This record gives sequence, structure tokens and C-alpha cells, in this order.
Amino acid sequence: MSGSAADCQYWERLLAKECRLYRLRNNQRISVSAASKLLCNMMLGYRGMGLSVGSMICGWDKEGPGLYYVDDNGTRLSGRMFSTGCGNSYAYGVIDSGYKEDMTVEEAYELGKRGITHATHRDAYSGGVVNSKSQEQMNITYRHTNGNNQC
Repeated sequence: MSGSAADCQYWERLLAKECRLYRLRNNQRISVSAASKLLCNMMLGYRGMGLSVGSMICGWDKEGPGLYYVDDNGTRLSGRMFSTGCGNSYAYGVIDSGYKEDMTVEEAYELGKRGITHATHRDAYSGGVVNSKSQEQMNITYRHTNGNNQC
């Protein structure tokens, strides 16, 4: 997520609550598409009210892997890769030049890390910490890299 820390934290928690309620009511997990649509509908209700949220909703469901971009204007896009935040144009420059359809998880992680590192150098408001999750069906791998400033 990117944007105001308070906005991001609030909407992330609210979406998590709605996803848990869905699971309790329907005895199954919500699809990635439906979760992204839920967040999109929430954002549309507050459109133009000064929220600052850019989010990527990703996961694995019956349809396979899913990745969606949702922002505070209620924009919802499905795709294979996204970058969000004020430094995203710098990250896209690196990612677009190195992206291949058949990348390994390790290659994808290194490319994403390099994109974030470059964004950090070019944009004063970009973080510098890389938190990533890779998911292959129900196996989730978490990684955290702090401040590798080697472009």
C-alpha cells in the first residue's frame, strides 16, 4: 500500500475484517477479484474526500493467481505487475526494462528490490524497505530487506 499511513492502515484493516466476515458467512475464502471489488466499492463511497490510498490486492484462489490495483478514486485494474506510490514511475523504469514473462521467484524479487531501491534514490518520499511476499497456491514466503542502497 502507498499513501497516508493512517488511511492505508484503516482501509487495510477494514478490508481484512470484511474478508473474514465473508469467510464466516459463506464457509469459503473470498476470491481475489471479489476482495479487490470490495475495496474498490469502499473507495468509491469516499471519492473526492481527500483519502490517500494506493493498493495492490494479490492472492491465489480457485481461478489461480490474481493481482489488482485499487486506489482512492475507486480505480480497479487487473494485471500482471503494478507499482504504486510517489516513486512508482522510477520503479516502473527499472521493472519495465528487466521484466520477463518466465522469471523465477528469485529473479522477480531481485528486480522488484532493484526497482524500489532506484525509486528511493530518485524520490525523497519513497521508503527504502522492501517487504515482499511470494505465493504459490497456499505456500507464502515473506522477505524483508532494509535499506539496500546499491543501485
